[in-house]
Amino acid sequence: MTAGSFELGDLKLENGGVIRNAKLSWKSYGTLSPARDNVIVYPCSYGATHETQEWLIGPDGVLDPERWFIVIPDMFSNGLSSSASTDPEFPSLVTMADNVHAQYRLITEQFAVDRLAAAYGFSMGAGQAYHWAALYPGFVERAIVVCGSARTSLHNRVFLSGLLRILEAAPEYAGNGRFAAEPVAAKRAFAHVYAGWGLSQDFYRARLFESVLGAPDLDSFLQTDWVDRFAEGAAADQYAQALTWLAADISTSYDGDLAAALGAITARVLLMPSATDLYFRTADNELELTSLRNAGLVEIPSIWGHRAGSPRDIPADLDFLRRQVRDWLDA
Repeated sequence: MTAGSFELGDLKLENGGVIRNAKLSWKSYGTLSPARDNVIVYPCSYGATHETQEWLIGPDGVLDPERWFIVIPDMFSNGLSSSASTDPEFPSLVTMADNVHAQYRLITEQFAVDRLAAAYGFSMGAGQAYHWAALYPGFVERAIVVCGSARTSLHNRVFLSGLLRILEAAPEYAGNGRFAAEPVAAKRAFAHVYAGWGLSQDFYRARLFESVLGAPDLDSFLQTDWVDRFAEGAAADQYAQALTWLAADISTSYDGDLAAALGAITARVLLMPSATDLYFRTADNELELTSLRNAGLVEIPSIWGHRAGSPRDIPADLDFLRRQVRDWLDA
């Protein structure tokens, strides 16, 4: 394993802003092959870092570092790469495309790679995997999209709008995504709302937070798994990444024509929605499938909602994800 920080200089963004002295934190796993043809890029999901995502990597994991050279680039505003929380002049909007263009420079300049074996991602990471396939057709051989979409749906945007309004209502909010101090009460409300979306109605009905995750009761689960976790992040970063998610759309370079953007993808695409995901619905992926050239859709049969796509504590879902992804990579 190797980690580093890739210097990007002043990075111009697609909406006209600039990240001054931009940097992209990253970590790699496995060994780059002599032919440099075994690279998988594994972008981060909302609020995640390479450290919180690396559990998925292992000889018996979903991504095998004994076969693949896996690079996790830290998304902007996750506290490790250039972030809104540490840069008072950070632009108001950094898109998924901006992230992927920076990641492309990392992959091609740092590792001298001219082809990507796969882009793999979950949630916002899945959106970046989709952007990789759309922005760099011919460079990406495969894209694996787990609980993600090519464009943030209207219903998903309503959820994100609610989170942003919670943060903006905080007394500490200073405007333009900035905070005079960490808005503790607002972030607690933010976490409680997120908990209602991140897991399905069926999950809560079955009380899996008790029987599987070991929480003594619902209030304890909400505190330890949601409030405490979101308390660790900076509100400015949570706000900035929510805007990135809100604006996600691979069709931006195609005048909003999503079918054209999907049709331009040459990579083999695996879409893996969760049957009970409240953010990224199977129906959205089914619509995308009709415009993709070479793709398949495999629904994760789970009641864990969105979390089925990141099943660290869910053995059955992890086994399903492992088998499907490994078979796709082998094909």
